[in-house]
Amino acid sequence: MESRPPLHDVWPLRRRHFNRLFAVVYSLAILTLFYHHVLKLLQSNSTLSSFFINIPLFVADIILSYMWSTLQAYRMNPLNRKVFPENLEKYLAREDFPAIDIFICTADPFKEPPINVVNTALSVMAYDYPSQKLSVYVSDDGGSELTMFAFMEAAKFGKIWLPFCRENNIMDRCPDAYFKTNCVLGGDALEIKMMYESMKMKVEKSVEVGKVSDDYISTSSGENRRHVLSKYWGKDFTRQNHPPIIQVLSSCNKDVDISNEAMPNLVYVSREKSKATPHNFKAGALNTLLRVSASMTNAPIILTLDCDMYSNDPFTPQRALCYISDKSTRPNLGYVQFPQLYHGLNKADIYGCDYKRSFQVNPVGMDGLAGPCYFGTCCFFNRRVFFGGPSSYVQPEIPELSPDLIVDKPVNDREILSLAHHVAGCSYEYKTNWGSRMGFRYGSLVEDYYTGYRLQCEGWQSIFCDPTRPAFLGDVPISLIDALSQNRRWCVGFLEVTFSKYSPVTFGIRSMGILMGQSYAHYAFWPIWSIPITIYAFLPSLALLNGIPILPKVHEPWFFLYVFMFLGAYAQDCLDFILTKGTFRRWWSDQRMWLVRGVSSQLFAVVEYISRYIGVDTHGYNLTSKVTDNEQSKRYEEGKFEFGVPSPMFVSLATATILNLIAFLIGTVHMFRERSLNNLFFQVLIAGFGVLNSLPFYEAMVMRSDSGKMPTKITIISTLSVVGIYGVTSFVLRT
Repeated sequence: MESRPPLHDVWPLRRRHFNRLFAVVYSLAILTLFYHHVLKLLQSNSTLSSFFINIPLFVADIILSYMWSTLQAYRMNPLNRKVFPENLEKYLAREDFPAIDIFICTADPFKEPPINVVNTALSVMAYDYPSQKLSVYVSDDGGSELTMFAFMEAAKFGKIWLPFCRENNIMDRCPDAYFKTNCVLGGDALEIKMMYESMKMKVEKSVEVGKVSDDYISTSSGENRRHVLSKYWGKDFTRQNHPPIIQVLSSCNKDVDISNEAMPNLVYVSREKSKATPHNFKAGALNTLLRVSASMTNAPIILTLDCDMYSNDPFTPQRALCYISDKSTRPNLGYVQFPQLYHGLNKADIYGCDYKRSFQVNPVGMDGLAGPCYFGTCCFFNRRVFFGGPSSYVQPEIPELSPDLIVDKPVNDREILSLAHHVAGCSYEYKTNWGSRMGFRYGSLVEDYYTGYRLQCEGWQSIFCDPTRPAFLGDVPISLIDALSQNRRWCVGFLEVTFSKYSPVTFGIRSMGILMGQSYAHYAFWPIWSIPITIYAFLPSLALLNGIPILPKVHEPWFFLYVFMFLGAYAQDCLDFILTKGTFRRWWSDQRMWLVRGVSSQLFAVVEYISRYIGVDTHGYNLTSKVTDNEQSKRYEEGKFEFGVPSPMFVSLATATILNLIAFLIGTVHMFRERSLNNLFFQVLIAGFGVLNSLPFYEAMVMRSDSGKMPTKITIISTLSVVGIYGVTSFVLRT
């Protein structure tokens, strides 16, 4: 019998041996540090100042040590993988490729421009995959006619765009990306670009004026379009109160492109909304798509995508199939996760939005265990995973939603559409297993992390697929407030999981083992980084301003212990970053943003979570804006931080930067006067490190006059805060 060529290969990374050895050495250093802290506590007097200094430092080092320990789970057995999609035809004929349902979620046409969502949809509709086996479902939680109109235009343009991509073997199948990277166009390409620009102008103009002009639907199909839009968006329609909307914009059974090939299914969905029912933003929308798609196509594979995360490789489904069709590696394979990568990052990635550690470094480590967590996008699922564990199937309430059911009717069949509308109702999930034992899971703002975690606790495994050519590319926030707001929302969601009955340190470790439990705990406890970072950002500098040494002196052996622990952790982190196709410049931005988030978004997330817990109202979920202006984009490309708005999160950040600058200057003067580096050198070093990381903020406070500078109001409030904090701590430290 002839052996078939492999579909994939896997090999462990050599650095795992170094990681294990370093973990042992560093653990001994941590135990020595705790011994030092205990000695200090036993030898100190019982004054208020002693308590104010020693206890916070001890707490900070305990948290830093625990978070370091959770990181080691990723470093014990990191793996690399490679797929061979060219061998797939030896296993599956093209006509035997499984069908794929693709879910794309959007919520607000004014923050998530519909033309971006259209580009995402067109990029996956143009996959080099049998078009009759592709179905794209667009969930519009904003229930906007602007988004519906954009996809009407997309369905029309797709009939020209898809055959153009096939015939010319184009790799960039996102129209916007293709036309931006191919400036010199001729013949058909130039004509298609003009059609795209015309569609883009119509969509963007409609969003600008807030409604669809009659001029844009006065085409040969204008009457039908007008009927569809007026049918749903009548005078009683509101975003928070409307019936389910399901509109088939393209059907593989009846619609063909200009080359007479079947078009993929394209379905617009807006679930029913009622003020009396909870909405569970993204997880609820995904569960609606899960049920609607089950009733209409029920493909065995599901791809979930963010609205701005377009496909960058037309062969991505084949790469996923290399794992899905081969059960020998992981028989309980639930999903294949691709990295979440971004286009448009400036050279330094000043906001650390690449999240390389979360989306590339750590998943490689988790892949050596039971597989990576779910990122919320760029993920191919086995539909079966949403109906219980591998050996604990949960029966849906109606048989039509069963993952094994074959739908043999077209998507625009009246009976099919009737069922789809029924399962998209806002009260459909009431007293069912949806969101608890079935589907995407409710209970956290980070429904992606929580869903992947619960699936793996049930026994499902996953695989991380990181091809040389990025499979997907998305947009990044280009203002600091958007980057921090996004991070704050994640952190609140992580805390919701941390202090639930499904906490990774209890339920997770019992269900998955200690290493997988610790890897999920690292994310769950992410917000508590804010505690040690805030302590070290303020306490050493405040003590320095009062001339009080609180850290080991240069001649003491404990000084070298601190230096080893600081440099060792940073060096290993830098090495992980650079070995994963990173640069030192971007690593510096990444570690700076780690500090920035600690004294801003993560700190505010902890406060917000505690406020919710005790019943105090807080701000709800806010979408990250995907809309940018030219001046803002220009400053981002130049590497300038964008502040602009007087956010409370900037107050704590600016206060820390001003305090560290004053402490560094005064501490340096003290050392020169005493002509000694012994007593206060370590605290001057910490303040100097803070100053070095804060250079962009000083520029924004003092040297800039553009609209993106630090608001004067924030600078004044922060300066007064420094004075107030110094006054209080001076009294305490001298008591």
